[in-house]
Amino acid sequence: MKNHYHKILLAICSTLPLLMMAQNAEKNSLSLGLKYFNNNNQMQYLVVQAKSKIDGKFQQIPNLSVSFYIASETVKENLLGKAVTNEKGEASILIPHTAKAEWNKTKTPNFIVVSAPTKKFDEAKGDVTITKAKIKIDTAEGRVINAKVMELKDSIWVPVKGVDLTIGIKRLGGNLNVNETQTYTTDSLGAVSAEFRRENLPGNAATGQLTIVATITDNENYGNLTAEIPAVWGSTYTYHSNFDRRTLFARRGHSPIWLELMAYGIIIAVWSVILYLMLQLKKIIKLGA
Repeated sequence: MKNHYHKILLAICSTLPLLMMAQNAEKNSLSLGLKYFNNNNQMQYLVVQAKSKIDGKFQQIPNLSVSFYIASETVKENLLGKAVTNEKGEASILIPHTAKAEWNKTKTPNFIVVSAPTKKFDEAKGDVTITKAKIKIDTAEGRVINAKVMELKDSIWVPVKGVDLTIGIKRLGGNLNVNETQTYTTDSLGAVSAEFRRENLPGNAATGQLTIVATITDNENYGNLTAEIPAVWGSTYTYHSNFDRRTLFARRGHSPIWLELMAYGIIIAVWSVILYLMLQLKKIIKLGA
């Protein structure tokens, strides 16, 4: 009976390493989120974000090779290109002109991204299907911006009702809304209007030209669309360099006189106290001798 228990224990011990190896060999699941962008009805591109749930938290996966396709990943000619994810787990690719034939076959093209298998992850796939759409934007008297959303139906561009979009001014850090309204929703004619209320907003130096942008963000049917138009509604300015002037943030040796006097005064005062204390200490030592 004792030998029987020893055999069972030995069998369990021998299988433990195999179970541990099998557990270590398990790969995390990988998620690929694919987005479509159409910039000003001219430049179209795709962006994928790779992430995986590791230790209970979603983390971006860098250095992952991905391939982009249109319509089908099994057709070699449908390959749009390849890329590698950056430190944010993102990779992007412009949709090339070679995709025109597949693009023209349907009003709802489908894009696919496939990741290459690695030691940590199996092959993963993501896709997005969009409806062909565009934004038309123009300006009117009284500093009014008009935008219209249209989608392709039976080879005809028709207006779309109930689409949310924003209207702003392109700036370095992002788009600034033209007024207090954050978003607009298209009416039965697919149109919205917004009044420009940004006074004294700097434009370019010569004419004060600004770039007005209408944007649809992460729409489930159309993806991400933008349309731009210039408008001379900003203020002009002349740049004055303070490089050789005494200012608070100037280069070395050009700080304000009052600031230099304050700094040097503090240094002199501190060292004066130190020297005074050293002289007094010297006198104390002499008196003690």
